[in-house]
Amino acid sequence: MRYIKEKLRQLGEYFNHKGIQFVIAASFTLVAILGMGFVGVFLYRGYGSAAEDMVLNNSKQVIDQVEINLNTYLRNMMRISDAIYYNVIKNTDLDEENMSQEMNLLYEVYKDSLVGLACFTDTGELISSVPMGSVKENVDVTKQKWFIDAQDKMENLHFSDLHVQNIFENSTNRYYWVISLSRGVELTNSGKMSEGILLVDMDFSGIRQLFAKVNSQNMGYVYLMDSNGKIIYHPRQNLIFSDRIQENNEVAKGYDDGAHRETFEGEDRMVAVKTVGYTGWKIVSVMPMEKFLGDFSRTRTMAVMIIIVAILVMIFANQFVAIRVAKPLRSLEDSLTGIGIDKEPQIYIGGPPEIQHLGETIRSMVKQLRQLTDDIVKEQEEKRKSELDALQSQINPHFLYNTLDSIMWMIEAEKYEDAISMVQALSRLFRISLSKGKNIITIGEELQHAKNYLDIQKYRYKNKFTSYFEIEEGIEKYKTIKLIIQPLIENAIYYGMEYMDGDGEIYVRAYTKDSDLFIEVEDNGLGMQKEQVENILTDGTRIRSKGSGIGIRNVHQRIQLYFGTEYGLEILSEPDEGTTVRIHLPKTENVEEKKKEE
Repeated sequence: MRYIKEKLRQLGEYFNHKGIQFVIAASFTLVAILGMGFVGVFLYRGYGSAAEDMVLNNSKQVIDQVEINLNTYLRNMMRISDAIYYNVIKNTDLDEENMSQEMNLLYEVYKDSLVGLACFTDTGELISSVPMGSVKENVDVTKQKWFIDAQDKMENLHFSDLHVQNIFENSTNRYYWVISLSRGVELTNSGKMSEGILLVDMDFSGIRQLFAKVNSQNMGYVYLMDSNGKIIYHPRQNLIFSDRIQENNEVAKGYDDGAHRETFEGEDRMVAVKTVGYTGWKIVSVMPMEKFLGDFSRTRTMAVMIIIVAILVMIFANQFVAIRVAKPLRSLEDSLTGIGIDKEPQIYIGGPPEIQHLGETIRSMVKQLRQLTDDIVKEQEEKRKSELDALQSQINPHFLYNTLDSIMWMIEAEKYEDAISMVQALSRLFRISLSKGKNIITIGEELQHAKNYLDIQKYRYKNKFTSYFEIEEGIEKYKTIKLIIQPLIENAIYYGMEYMDGDGEIYVRAYTKDSDLFIEVEDNGLGMQKEQVENILTDGTRIRSKGSGIGIRNVHQRIQLYFGTEYGLEILSEPDEGTTVRIHLPKTENVEEKKKEE
């Protein structure tokens, strides 16, 4: 006992001369060894068992669902076979034409699941087949496995393995992968009874679809084999049939129903097997243990780390943290009380190296916070300026003067109706421009504003251009900021149409796509060079300064300020090919009105 106390004293003195990082690290290590040992063993066993149970349950759920779907599919095929036998063969004399008509009717009903139907005598003579032609000359039907199985046990239904049905003449030379259902039947020929064979060729794509649903869940895979271990379906079937990869089906065919643990090609796997009763087929679900054990391993590791941290914090918090860390932290905390928007405090830098580094980091963060605050204030000021510019520049005096001058000229020329129409258009333009101080209006109002503007310009520029509106039905209810279309039309007129004489065209389109809304203004004017297009949205270059005075870049910035940088304008233009400006907005009926700063 005295020896232990002496060693503990020496250990304590040793720690007293070391830094906090060394003391905490060494102390944690000493205590953690035992704790990690117990916890690690417990978690390993517990989570390992849970992982295996989870894999097993998942495997059982998968094959149970597949069995239900497969049984449903096979029973449907059996019902088709019964319908042909009892409704056609037993009720029809051995008349090929009559039987073919009846079988063809049934085939049309079930053709989504079938490749073909055929009926043979017990000597292999074809009585009827749909939709296939006659049997090929060099084919002996009686040697086909499905024929032999049905003839051997006439009273049973027989399901073949997967094969290509190519015994019939086919003008397209296209043959399908099928699973054949064959059975013995009684034929009536002029009142006499004889034996025959009914063949139902099921389209293999139906079974493939059943398995494809479960194999798409990224939880291992499921395959199907017959009672002899021959694979009927496999998600990598082409590779299996070409021997490029192997499957453990020869071993799996000997498995009883239930779960089995196996190692195949170095991979640890959980295999669940279920037999489809009347066919002898086996559904095999394969789930690699590595995937699940990997997930549980990460969870187990995280749990161990959390427990270790909790134990260490409880043991050493009062002894080392309070003495070596609490005091400098308290001083640092006191120095942080002065942090505010309007003043920069002196951050305490002292204590152990870790606390000093923390203080330096906080001081750096305070400086960054001040810089970010300044940037936010600046951004808000720019935003407010942009909004004020938009409101104050809504109607340029030059545009208003020209419009009123045109109205006066019309009156002097006694074109009173044109003058009245122009005044009305100008009035509507003012009403929507002002919009009771609101910055958010509907798409319908914005489009109406654009139409009023075009009406005014058409009076001023007789025969200069023609405008067209292509508006998606129902789009008018969505919301936008105002005055985003007029500037684009304005630039199309003043720049695109400047040197054109009566053959100008302006198209305004509005449409939606998924959750986005687009408005396009297209003209057939002069177009622009690539450099001009790039400069318009980046350095504020104005196409022209006439008109309303609201620049394209102003529209672009306002859209991005309200809706985010993923929205805005896109300009498509080529010299002499015209220009298209596309507005990209969110498709929404609820846009919050931005509050102006006082």
